[in-house]
Amino acid sequence: MWSRITPVTRPGSRGYVGGVEGINTRGQVVVKDKEEGGCDGLNSLPSLYIDLCLGSNDTLNVAAHNTLARWYCRGEEGRLKESGDDIAVREPVPAHSVVSPQINNTRAATMTTYFSYPDESLQQELRRIANAITAPGKGILAADESVSTMGKRLSDINVENTDENRRKYRQLLFTTDKAVSEYISGVILFHETVYQKADDGTPFINLIKEKGIIAGIKVDKGVVPLMGSEGESTTQGLDDLSQRCAQYKKDGCDFAKWRCVLKIGKNTPSYESMLENANVLARYASICQMNGLVPIVEPEVLPDGEHDLDRAQKVTETVLAFVYKALNDHHVFLEGTLLKPNMVTAGQSCSKKFKPEEVAKATVVALSRTMPAAVPGVTFLSGGQSEEEASVHLDAINKCTEAKKPWALTFSYGRALQASVLRAWGGKDENVKGGQAELMNRAKANSEAALGKYKWGSCQGYAGDKGLFIKDHAY
Repeated sequence: MWSRITPVTRPGSRGYVGGVEGINTRGQVVVKDKEEGGCDGLNSLPSLYIDLCLGSNDTLNVAAHNTLARWYCRGEEGRLKESGDDIAVREPVPAHSVVSPQINNTRAATMTTYFSYPDESLQQELRRIANAITAPGKGILAADESVSTMGKRLSDINVENTDENRRKYRQLLFTTDKAVSEYISGVILFHETVYQKADDGTPFINLIKEKGIIAGIKVDKGVVPLMGSEGESTTQGLDDLSQRCAQYKKDGCDFAKWRCVLKIGKNTPSYESMLENANVLARYASICQMNGLVPIVEPEVLPDGEHDLDRAQKVTETVLAFVYKALNDHHVFLEGTLLKPNMVTAGQSCSKKFKPEEVAKATVVALSRTMPAAVPGVTFLSGGQSEEEASVHLDAINKCTEAKKPWALTFSYGRALQASVLRAWGGKDENVKGGQAELMNRAKANSEAALGKYKWGSCQGYAGDKGLFIKDHAY
């Protein structure tokens, strides 16, 4: 008699759910009757149903849930149809007859839609932080370079990569005049930087917060190869993330950032890569929110390659669709998140060059097709663009009218805010003021761009129009 059903494969399933033996090929739940030691007729269905709802996400629970819900709600007549032996098979009923028990909250939920958002006070805190970061005309200074990446930055200006030189450079950034807070709302730090101090012993994080700027922290531990893929990657660091987030919150950080990387090629990004990275970002985001940190979600589609603007737009749309599906699956509170995407640009090796207005249209349309309006804002990465390109493109995006833009559209720049600063400083104490002036000028330019008010070419820094592209950029 078992030839017409799919037997349960998980060991102990029968004992766990009290008599459900399997699901037949039409998706019907098969139940043993009382004489066989299975469920005790109709009287046992309520407890059996609740057991299914509260049980683990094994194959039987997921597949059987809605079927049992419809079964239980039909009433005594018509619930079971005798099959001629000791197996009772439920016949299909309309989906609208399904109701769900109250589980752990006041809203009806089924197993597949059960959720647990942060409590109301935490939601308000996350929302407040996210809105403050994306306040009009303000953006983020990404100063979260790792030790090795900071070494590359310093080598460009012939400065040795030592603890002290890294500390001196970051001191330059964080002791810039308080007026910088008119343009900068948040700073992303690296672990080392959270615990560094200025010459007078003041922790850097205190210097930042004294200016009314919100401190954030890079919490991923870098990209690693994704096995079985064509040179694709995922990002590591989830194992101890909750503990680290809790500590960073205690130490004064209010938001976090996690970067995943996707590549455009003939066969990439693959389904495997998009799914893996989207789920990693979602797990990171949910862990951050549990610990009071606003997660900045960064699925960067690298500009490496020969692809044109249309291909870049389609890939960006697909990647973002994966990301927001995963965030929904993990019940992330979207109002307490921010997105840090790439702008939609053609590959660095593409022979055709596109106007800022074309980049803006492709970017805004891609976001409008995939990004929920519940998210407060977008903090674009610069992605190897020159300082001026990053400002011009951000300005064009904010001026674009090709699609609705319900979010703040601002910046989270590293290289595009610091290239001129580094060159002006050059590792010399006497050049600190010059470096700070460059930071102030570039921050002001991007503030204007975030409002759609930047006059293209009006801010020329030490770095000029030098491109900041780094192949296969990892940090």
